[in-house]
Amino acid sequence: MKPQRTADLSLFLTVTGLLLASLAFVYSASASFSAAKMGASESMLFTHAKKVFLSLVALIVFTKVDYHKFEKNTKWIMLSSLFLLVVVLVAGHRELGARRWLALGPFSFQPAEFAKFALVLHVAALCAAKQEIIGDFKKAFLPILLWAVAAAALIAKQPNMSTAGVLMIITFGMLYVAQVPLKYMISTGMLALFGGGVYFLTAAYRVQRMLAFVGHHTDHTSQVAYQTNQALLAFGNGGIFGVGIGQSRQSMFFLPESYGDFIYSVIGEEYGFIGAALLLVVFAFIIVRGVQIAKHAPDAFGRYAAFGITMTIAVYALINAFVNVGLMPVTGLPMPFVSYGGTSMIFSAAAVGMLLNISKYAVTLPKPPRISFGERLTKFFHPRESEEAIA
Repeated sequence: MKPQRTADLSLFLTVTGLLLASLAFVYSASASFSAAKMGASESMLFTHAKKVFLSLVALIVFTKVDYHKFEKNTKWIMLSSLFLLVVVLVAGHRELGARRWLALGPFSFQPAEFAKFALVLHVAALCAAKQEIIGDFKKAFLPILLWAVAAAALIAKQPNMSTAGVLMIITFGMLYVAQVPLKYMISTGMLALFGGGVYFLTAAYRVQRMLAFVGHHTDHTSQVAYQTNQALLAFGNGGIFGVGIGQSRQSMFFLPESYGDFIYSVIGEEYGFIGAALLLVVFAFIIVRGVQIAKHAPDAFGRYAAFGITMTIAVYALINAFVNVGLMPVTGLPMPFVSYGGTSMIFSAAAVGMLLNISKYAVTLPKPPRISFGERLTKFFHPRESEEAIA
């Protein structure tokens, strides 16, 4: 199948603009820390600039690669990611009590970031292959879910519960779009929540984060809440129009991870409410374009893969923003294309490149029959009646 048109230029320019804008964001947020720890305020900027360059290369390369080539190989891609998740547990670099980084010569990366998009592709391929039997619990739903559980369990073992939880959310989102019966999703979702809740209680620091979030203050929770409080101070300092580019005070050792997970707070301080809101508008545009690409993909695999990639970016951006403004407990999820780092940015750019490649094949498809939430509930409680109505 040959492409019918060029890639979505507006999406390409938007993501490229975010990557380039991150240079200014990261420099403002990291200058003080970089000067104190590395001897020069530009050190972290140069490192980040290299990752931005690699991300742009990944974005362009994957835009050129026919996405159909991945469909028959998703199983091996997924198995490779699971293998790396096992390796990182055995030989990964331990930092702050967690094994998340794997060194490959002079380079290091997080296998969880690879597994995240490997799972999206594999779930997309399985949903496409099992369209005719997607309502079969044993032959479709359970086999697909087991892949997600395997990846989430290995990531949770690092430990990295936030990423593991996001993987399950994305999987359930893709299964819902594939029209898996709601009764399967509700029952397994409840089991997943119960299992996740039990696992959540096994670590004191996770409990302290939740207690700090709900406002229960002790010596330990006050330390955990410090980061959120400093982030809120940054937004307060910024007001409507911000204090100006490079004028952030909270990034001067007050706000931990100001260049990483909490860079959105620094953006809110320097660019104000208008700048912070504009960034969310940019992500909203990316999401809208991604959904449009998914709707007009020429085949089921392209449709599910495009939706999965878009949902991944949306969930990460939303959770990061919510954490920064104190609407969620602190997690370790970065702001896509903006936070300092490499693995997440590069893999996210590669995923958007694939999304852009899918857009090349976009066609105007007849709208599939929609099943409303109410109809799904009716089918759940009265399956025979709804089948007779359809017949």
